[in-house]
Amino acid sequence: MSTLLNFAIFPTDKGDKGSSEYVSKVLKMIDESGVSYQLNPMGTSIETATLEEALDIVQRAYEVLEPYSNRVYSAITIDIRKGRTDGMTKKIASIEEKIGTVKH
Repeated sequence: MSTLLNFAIFPTDKGDKGSSEYVSKVLKMIDESGVSYQLNPMGTSIETATLEEALDIVQRAYEVLEPYSNRVYSAITIDIRKGRTDGMTKKIASIEEKIGTVKH
């Protein structure tokens, strides 16, 4: 099974300072967790074998931010597919195959 979870999580009480300092702390935790992930402009996508593992990463992300903030925002989307283990790479490869490699 493949669980793809895309989420944004950041403190909302830091004013105009921005949230990259805090997002980088979350990304460090995700990297150290060993799950497959990809940063994108609006959040981070992770891939795990189970929904429970994916939601555990979200919980751990909150625990990273909680000491720094009185209010944390999160938006989450989830795609669970049985019989697949590399959904993050296959989804991107399927689109690139149809339209050609995307230029950055």
